[in-house]
Amino acid sequence: MAFSEQLSLRAVGIVGLGLIGGSMARAFQKYTTLRVYGCDTNPQTAMQAERDGAVDAAGGPELLSRCGLVLVALYPQQTVTFVREQIERFAPGSILVDLCGVKRYPVENLTSLCAEHGVTFIGGHPMAGKETWGFSGSDADLFQQASMILTPDDHTPPDALALASELFRQIGFGRITLTTPEAHDRMIAFTSQLAHVVSSAYIKSPRALQRSGFSAGSYKDLTRVAKLNPEMWTELFLENGDDLVEEIDEIVLHLNEYRDAISQKDGTRLYTLLDDGRRIKEALQ
Repeated sequence: MAFSEQLSLRAVGIVGLGLIGGSMARAFQKYTTLRVYGCDTNPQTAMQAERDGAVDAAGGPELLSRCGLVLVALYPQQTVTFVREQIERFAPGSILVDLCGVKRYPVENLTSLCAEHGVTFIGGHPMAGKETWGFSGSDADLFQQASMILTPDDHTPPDALALASELFRQIGFGRITLTTPEAHDRMIAFTSQLAHVVSSAYIKSPRALQRSGFSAGSYKDLTRVAKLNPEMWTELFLENGDDLVEEIDEIVLHLNEYRDAISQKDGTRLYTLLDDGRRIKEALQ
């Protein structure tokens, strides 16, 4: 049975039409038969999405009542505030998935509220992105073969989880990863947030201004995500501060190991450190 025929799901609503929300809207239009409704805090963005055909109709939160599935692609605090203020507009029996980069905060604040109004809330995080933000960077194929993380709990209806998972597969995700909000935040502190901290710190060397003609792939790889959205990442870092600080402490410990071996001209120790890193990377491939 086609996804749009299950549970009478005919429309999806996207709240927040930036890079992720806009890409979700474009992907739904390209890969499913669902009607796509969009709303954004910036009316011009919403109108642009409608002109570009990313959404069938743009408007305010009143559109949510037409949707069997709603995706909220806002910052964490905006997400919680929006759902609290608009919960009465969500259709009973609908599914709400947030797309925040942290999961404990939205899940703790929204699960019970949604359940009280007959809405199933599932935390979500698409593992895809670019070094740009805003609707202008949106891409229907952004999620091809990416991992979609979902954080259901013991009370999540199996049919709702299956339906959401099928949707994400239809728009290109190659893997659905199920975990807890706590495990998500611990892991994302390492795989995503720490990488952004390191990249941002690395690019601050005064030699960055003099590197022309001296840089190749390693420099580009390590500095790629320094071009970030500081407003969004500030909130994500602070909402996950305990796990992220633990990862920062861990990398500082290892950086000091390398620093000490180099400053002491201890070639044996340095070789061991480098070889340990090589072996770990090869084992992970």
